[in-house]
Amino acid sequence: MRALVLDNPGSLAVGKRLRLLDVPDPEPGANELLLRVGACAVCRTDLQLVEGDLAAHRLPTIPGHQVAGRVEAVGVGAAGWSVGDRAAVGWLGGTCGICRACLGDRENLCAAARFTGWDRDGGFAERIVVGADFALRVPDGFDDEAAAPLLCGGVIGYRSLLVSGIRPGGRLGLYGFGASAHLAIQVARHWGCEIHVATRSPRERQQALALGAASVGGYDEIPPAPLDAAVTFAPAGTVVLAALRALDRGGTVAINAIHLDGIPAFPYGDLWWERSLRSVANYTRDDARAFLELAATIPVRATTEVFPLERGVEALRRLAAGTLDGTAVLVP
Repeated sequence: MRALVLDNPGSLAVGKRLRLLDVPDPEPGANELLLRVGACAVCRTDLQLVEGDLAAHRLPTIPGHQVAGRVEAVGVGAAGWSVGDRAAVGWLGGTCGICRACLGDRENLCAAARFTGWDRDGGFAERIVVGADFALRVPDGFDDEAAAPLLCGGVIGYRSLLVSGIRPGGRLGLYGFGASAHLAIQVARHWGCEIHVATRSPRERQQALALGAASVGGYDEIPPAPLDAAVTFAPAGTVVLAALRALDRGGTVAINAIHLDGIPAFPYGDLWWERSLRSVANYTRDDARAFLELAATIPVRATTEVFPLERGVEALRRLAAGTLDGTAVLVP
């Protein structure tokens, strides 16, 4: 099969980081599925891995962790799946299943968790092997290109809303307005929230208003009213502090980032009155199933820009430059 293989992380501006290669077809082991990739959405985490901001867990590796496709082969013991079934996989590729976190419905915190495109080969390829227990059903109404962006940006955005503690009808801030925020705002609007969006981009401010934001502004502009909760999507500590300063008493900032450039020192008064900062770490399979069901009900729609697999590096460069019109989706 063809795959984009990473064996030399670093700046995309210097050197060739991903190579389109012919590699052996993967084969499913026990309790695994072989999927033919229909579409794989590109995530900022993929960019951070390729550029070395996230240390590689294994090299060479095939990135990509928002994969929708069809089952081509079923490994021994992979119950509940048949050849031809539509299936998907996101960031969470496996857990130990026996630790306190897993047994306590917090498998997203499992210390032995394995992640798609980081610990095991991902979806920047024509085929991928996934754990049958971690494969997800694709709701009717979503083709592969529409489903793929939901599998990380959508699911993590949904978990971020839960972690923030926002309630239906509450005042919510979204700081940064990339692919994940485009999906989260649709859920928050469904819940009847009053939403303030902060972003540097005038184009993104217009997109936010079109999607139902009550107000928009820059990162350092105070919203019209104090926020009950906020989610930060920009991987910058200064943005986290801007969101914190916009909170009402008792509010929470959920930090939707696997990599952050650090949080500067700030006065305790900004945190006082039981305001909270919480990181968002991965998601559980229950999160993913609940979000996909909700996404089909609303329905949540992603804006996508489709690239053939061989233009994957271009898609990543466009993501880095902020010039994508929606989520990049690679189609083998």
